[in-house]
Amino acid sequence: MTTGRSRPRYAPTVVLVGVLCAATACGSSASSGSIEANEPKTTWEEPASYAYTLTSTTQVLAGTFRVKVRDGRVTEAVGVDADSRRQVQELPGEVPTIGGLLRRLEKARSEDADTAEADYAADGRPVRISLDWDKNAIDDEALYVISSYEPNLG
Repeated sequence: MTTGRSRPRYAPTVVLVGVLCAATACGSSASSGSIEANEPKTTWEEPASYAYTLTSTTQVLAGTFRVKVRDGRVTEAVGVDADSRRQVQELPGEVPTIGGLLRRLEKARSEDADTAEADYAADGRPVRISLDWDKNAIDDEALYVISSYEPNLG
């Protein structure tokens, strides 16, 4: 008879369960969209007056626009290309302030959109906002790129 040291057979199973549980967030109540929902919110405060360039790809608003904001409202929106010039004429109220874009982002997050992401500049203002309410739906995506920001126009 050979005497030897016996190893418990359950140890590899315990390790495997622990690894799988950690990899899949076992016992966690987090949903798949929680990473985006926990994305840091901006500390940027929208000034009353500023200018910026908006490049938008949405069903309603597509093109590049030079936007002036005074007293928190869009006072001028100029289309940079033929399509955006036409859209400004046909839909003058559709060009948003940066604050309006941030409200769209927060609304998408609160409605559990499949995508509600933003990239921010060093000062906290958004430079890119990407929205998609339903990844399986067509034409509900929106991408807003914010550039040429000039704060506090007099």
